[in-house]
Amino acid sequence: MSLLAIATLQLDVALSDNLELVEREVRSIARRFPWVMMVAIGELAIHGAGLDKAEPAGGPTERRLQDLARETGLWLIPGSLYERRASKIYNMTPVIDPRGEIIARYDKLFPFLPYEQGVESGTGYVVFELPGIGSVGIAICYDMWFPEAIRTLCAMGAEVIILPTMTNTVDRDVELAIARANAAINQCYFVDINVAGQQGNGRSVVYGPGGELLHEAGTGREVMAFELDLEQVRRVRERGWNGLGQVLKSFRDAPAMFPMHADPALRQTGMPGLGPLTMPQRLDEGFAGDGKGEGRASKPRLSVIE
Repeated sequence: MSLLAIATLQLDVALSDNLELVEREVRSIARRFPWVMMVAIGELAIHGAGLDKAEPAGGPTERRLQDLARETGLWLIPGSLYERRASKIYNMTPVIDPRGEIIARYDKLFPFLPYEQGVESGTGYVVFELPGIGSVGIAICYDMWFPEAIRTLCAMGAEVIILPTMTNTVDRDVELAIARANAAINQCYFVDINVAGQQGNGRSVVYGPGGELLHEAGTGREVMAFELDLEQVRRVRERGWNGLGQVLKSFRDAPAMFPMHADPALRQTGMPGLGPLTMPQRLDEGFAGDGKGEGRASKPRLSVIE
């Protein structure tokens, strides 16, 4: 059988400096679940969201993670790291094999703008093969809000999508719906690993190729170990989930073109009314400020009952 034995770690992390915690947790997984072959954790879990923590490719954090993979004999998807290349910074997930080799680096396609300022957009896709098991695609957090990105990975052959995530906002519930939809419309396993503690609000999820929920974590530390049957993905893609839609075949065979997807210039000219992508500002009715704390304020209405 084509079983991917994976453990996802929803870690209770501090705002930064979590590498020793990750090393302890991964070693614990190797001892507790000797049948597991891959470990994945949440986005930016190791160093947090500070751009000042960015390292070059092959920096000290990557080298320690390579040593950890080699020591434990595990595939590692160690969340993501900010990686500096010349004057640019990318949100990057390395894929480390059990020999400690980095076989791929995936750059987040869609930084969480306008909040993730100073981070460059990636342009490439990563799908890698687990010998004798199947194909795995990598995306990061906000990427899943863009169905074209996940569809591309599955069109490249991905049967499992691993999505390191850092979410600590009220839209986590919406993300669960998006994760489920991505699993169903691409007929794949969708593994969305959030962080907990000071960095995130948890609720990591694993969905199957029909959009069925396999597990939803709570809001704190949780270790989730699964055997994902990739033959189930192939069966669903061949016959449809419970004999229903054969979605990827219809996508493959349909004559429909998607010109707005193919050319960024068409998207930019086709949606001119959206305005610039900027940080929302406070809406204070009746106050005209000058940016220095000074302005004209209309007299507030005051109602008093004595």
